[in-house]
Amino acid sequence: MPRNTITILAIETSCDETAVAVVEGSGGLQNPQFRVRSSIVSSQVKLHAPFGGVVPNLAKREHIKNLPIVLERALKEAGIESPEKELDALAVTVGPGLEPALWAGINFTQELAERWQLPMIAANHMEGHLVTPLLRNQKLKIKNQSENAKRIKFPAVALLVSGGHTELILVKNWRDYRVFGETLDDAAGEAFDKVARMLGLGYPGGPEVSRAARTGNRYAFSFPRPMINHKNYNFSFSGLKTAGLYTLRDLKLSKTPFTKNDIAASFEEAIIDVLLLKTMRAVREYRARALIIGGGVAANSRLRHRMRHAIKSEKRARLFLSPLTLTGDNAVMIGAAAYLQDVKNNYTNPKKPGASWKKLKAHATLSL
Repeated sequence: MPRNTITILAIETSCDETAVAVVEGSGGLQNPQFRVRSSIVSSQVKLHAPFGGVVPNLAKREHIKNLPIVLERALKEAGIESPEKELDALAVTVGPGLEPALWAGINFTQELAERWQLPMIAANHMEGHLVTPLLRNQKLKIKNQSENAKRIKFPAVALLVSGGHTELILVKNWRDYRVFGETLDDAAGEAFDKVARMLGLGYPGGPEVSRAARTGNRYAFSFPRPMINHKNYNFSFSGLKTAGLYTLRDLKLSKTPFTKNDIAASFEEAIIDVLLLKTMRAVREYRARALIIGGGVAANSRLRHRMRHAIKSEKRARLFLSPLTLTGDNAVMIGAAAYLQDVKNNYTNPKKPGASWKKLKAHATLSL
């Protein structure tokens, strides 16, 4: 085990995934490295599918029920028999996320902290997505990530894109971030969910749209590219969602033949065009040496393909994608984000969930 290694048990309950992981961190902010000893995720997808989205209080109830079970499995997989002796700290997501769901994790972690007499670190869910390229673990099928800490040069631009967030972040160094672009309404992942519901493709919508798009014509329908020519770096996807609704309505009224695959492919391409153009413009403007992409939508194969192709024309920057096994919500990334705080001994007992980078930035327990 490397010197100055810190062992963290992390808990994530920001939405509908109950996750616990044991992560070892070392190397400090200059060369952060991680070893994943365990990672357990219990999904609530089937429970929320009939509602077409996550029901916050229902998610909280399931978290409360699942947390002891998931914790036991995570400790066993990590080979930890005496948590109070073998762990250095606990970490929990305090935001952003669904407040009832967040409270389930916070309260549970506080109880563990008191029982085991361990310090507690409040972690930012989005910072977790940001640091996923640093993670490696053979069992999770994450390969060749161990050198990323040395290979990621600053400044970097990060695109974090998920069901609830679409953000562009300037990363000056680990723990030194500035959000310079965000969605003004729907996030990209939310837009995917809504168009999937319109098409009857199932839930969660992102993977279903991506699956249908593989055999569709990306140019069959001319959907708008919202704010693509705006000089700022903000996003807006509510209009694109409405365009999809009207397109479907008009096709049905006119009895024009169409396939769901063509609509899915055209819709997906419109979103990716916007994400790609704004992100690459930011890479050039900020003279970024690295581009980091994380979040649930980072699993989209078309987005990954086009980003890989686009970055080839940028001589200065290298692309760092979140491993596919860590694009969804998980506790491994929370442990990694917590370690970066631990380097500054930023222990705390969080009193309330945070809702955004800005609120977390102002929160006394965090210094993003």
